[in-house]
Amino acid sequence: MTLEAITMPTPPHDSESPTSPSRKRATLARLLKEARQAFSERGLAGARVDDIARAAGVTKQLVYHYFSSKENLFASVLDESAQDVLADLLTLELDHLPPTDALRVLLEHSFDRYRTDPTLSALAQESLRLHEHQAGHRNRFIVLAPILVNLMDRILRRGAASGEFVQAVDARMFCAASGLLTTGGFTSRYIVSTLAGFDTTSPEGASAWRKYSVDFVLATVLAGKRPSLERPPVDPAP
Repeated sequence: MTLEAITMPTPPHDSESPTSPSRKRATLARLLKEARQAFSERGLAGARVDDIARAAGVTKQLVYHYFSSKENLFASVLDESAQDVLADLLTLELDHLPPTDALRVLLEHSFDRYRTDPTLSALAQESLRLHEHQAGHRNRFIVLAPILVNLMDRILRRGAASGEFVQAVDARMFCAASGLLTTGGFTSRYIVSTLAGFDTTSPEGASAWRKYSVDFVLATVLAGKRPSLERPPVDPAP
């Protein structure tokens, strides 16, 4: 399965509209942009559809026409976010790189998405709350995740074949563990910062956690010399 084969779902109530398809797409893009900002700042419970509609320059009725509920609007924001991140990762040219370099580039690029876009960690935390309390709610990441796992699997298999990596690393488990570790400094900021002893979201702390977490992940699969896992030189959290 490739990302090109997966298109964004149409909103739940996608009935005939007097507007042109291009205007409709522009309206949906504005709505999702404003909704993303609102949900990342105030969470699912705190964000108000009235405010999102006003910021997007549409009526609240139009929001419900397209999405039927605030929860569906939030789910569409998550869908768009997941697809954007994955599409960005798939643009990386990794196959020509040695496996160790390819894995480092992939992990660092994933990390940098969270460092440069603060809304990602906020949305990730809200997503956990939504799916934990509403297990049956649609979750597009379930469809997209295998594409990321396959990308990781290709790198791991190349590394095992070349002798750079240890054999028989499960790509799905490795993908889950490495993702939690590298993004944990943002999605679980309080816990990770407290244990690490520095703010993992500050400029200096983010750089330190980026290097340490990526080196840690690489150390678990490298068959030869492993990177040092000494404490990064960063000032402790105040």
